[in-house]
Amino acid sequence: MFREIKRVKQVLETKECQRILEESKRGVLAINSEDGYPYALPLNHIYAKEENRLYFHSGKTGYKIECMEKDDKCSYCVIMEAGKNEDGWSLVYKSVIVFGRVGFVKDEATIEAIARRLSYKFTLDESYIDEEIRKSLRGTAMFYVEIEHMTGKRVNEK
Repeated sequence: MFREIKRVKQVLETKECQRILEESKRGVLAINSEDGYPYALPLNHIYAKEENRLYFHSGKTGYKIECMEKDDKCSYCVIMEAGKNEDGWSLVYKSVIVFGRVGFVKDEATIEAIARRLSYKFTLDESYIDEEIRKSLRGTAMFYVEIEHMTGKRVNEK
């Protein structure tokens, strides 16, 4: 069902893909829009290795939510730059692409716990996190991507 990467010398091992998902803060989620066009948007994520899921927060309503409710298939891409080559312009980087299906978290305590975990990727300021969760929790949706397939590769543009 899923194609393998052609350039096998560039393939990353599963553990390296998991490390990249754990360490990266953002990626691009691609979903199917209601009119058949791909809809891709940048999002923050949490990788839950033990559950084989990526978690995301969102508002409870909007186009993204509508699209995911109609079609749960998606992909998510993360890129981690490693730096530039000696030429000063070409990059060396690693990327991971995840394919899976979207689901929604319904339990408010779980939504709060995941929101808190996501917040810690950006700040350790407990009072700020507490205040943001207090203000935003009722309007926050939490969804996940159940990972069905994951690939990663190392790219040297030169």
